[in-house]
Amino acid sequence: MTKPKTVVLTDGEHYPAVTHDALAELGVDRDIVAAVFIGGTEKIGSDADLAKLGVPVIKKPDYLQAICEAIDTYRPDEIVDLSDEPVVGYRERFAIASTVLARGVVYEGADFRFAPPREAARVSRPSISVVGTGKRIGKTAVGGFVARTLSREFRPVIVTMGRGGPAEPELIRGAEIEITPEYLLSVAKQGRHASSDHFEDALTSRVTTIGCRRCGGGMSGQTFTSNVEKGARLSETVDADIVVFEGSGSTIPSVHTDARILVVGANQPREYLSSYLGPYRVLTSDLIILTMCESPIADQTKVTEMADTISKLNPEARVIRTVFRPRPLGEISGKKIVLTLTTPPSMARTVAEHLEANYGCYIAGISCHLSNRPLLRGDLASFERLAPEVVVTELKAAAVDVVTAWGIEKGCRVVYMDNEPVPLDPSERLDEEVLSLARRASSNRKR
Repeated sequence: MTKPKTVVLTDGEHYPAVTHDALAELGVDRDIVAAVFIGGTEKIGSDADLAKLGVPVIKKPDYLQAICEAIDTYRPDEIVDLSDEPVVGYRERFAIASTVLARGVVYEGADFRFAPPREAARVSRPSISVVGTGKRIGKTAVGGFVARTLSREFRPVIVTMGRGGPAEPELIRGAEIEITPEYLLSVAKQGRHASSDHFEDALTSRVTTIGCRRCGGGMSGQTFTSNVEKGARLSETVDADIVVFEGSGSTIPSVHTDARILVVGANQPREYLSSYLGPYRVLTSDLIILTMCESPIADQTKVTEMADTISKLNPEARVIRTVFRPRPLGEISGKKIVLTLTTPPSMARTVAEHLEANYGCYIAGISCHLSNRPLLRGDLASFERLAPEVVVTELKAAAVDVVTAWGIEKGCRVVYMDNEPVPLDPSERLDEEVLSLARRASSNRKR
């Protein structure tokens, strides 16, 4: 069996003889090709001491740059960490992990092992992944926007992988079927999750979607189980010329893609980007969309901090600051409306005011409990005395089995609502950024 090519990390807190013997032990089942000296002087007198290790040693003032040079030079399968406190601590090791994983290499230590998410499948067409740093940050809304935008120049198909997705990949031809409340309710009555991402994307973008499922998520975004590889194969049978793979939560589809869009919520803790494995996601992305960039979710100082953190980690990535604005998918002008959302209560009035100002409706009641069925049912019961004509809802969580069922039962028309990402800076064109990324992905495939 071929031994894995290995670069080791070492420090000056260990005597060279100790590290030398450790390398000999590791070399029994590994091919040690080089070492990176990452700091420490207590037990290392000079570079001559490093030569005693018996392998090439890379040493730089910035140890992350040294690690990158070692990976680029020796193309190892893994980085094995033989260093220790006080040279590296928890923060430093997470920084190393992000750097190593971003180059597709395993990072291993005495009692830990980080591996990049598997890329178990590859499609024959240009592809883009839309991934996120968590749940409820607008990733599916961005995915739908990406699909609608791509439809101007391409024939996209979206492959999703939700936590409530189907056991076998499910194809929905969004342009060919009418996705009505009655249709979705019939799907829910079959025991299927009718608010799953592939239904939402088909409804909001009117393109072909393929719904998959996943369970579990690791620190780098690897799923525990997923059928997205089957979904990737199914996408090859569809009349499309570009494939969009949509992540779930902070997990990443186990498919190689030509480009990556990262969705980050401005409301998230900054350390989710600057530490842990946040830098890994930033380093591996081409276009980064910072969502919910408005008070009270995130004030301007927080938004600036998040954007600056992203740019410092990955200066080459394009960063667009955005807010979400509601886009009803049916006529609501002049109607008395109740609204059900996953939006935080602090943003409910912003959503309502936008709908009233731009669509000429009257918002009589709002529930922000779309993802909490018991509270949602209580809100709907209280709405009955308001005699609404229309219930407007995001297609998420309990939108079908609770809200749609309630609306149909009460004779209240159901209208689904999309959330449109709008750049804070009017001079920025998110649609052009998406198209430019797709053009590059397509062009690179043709080379």
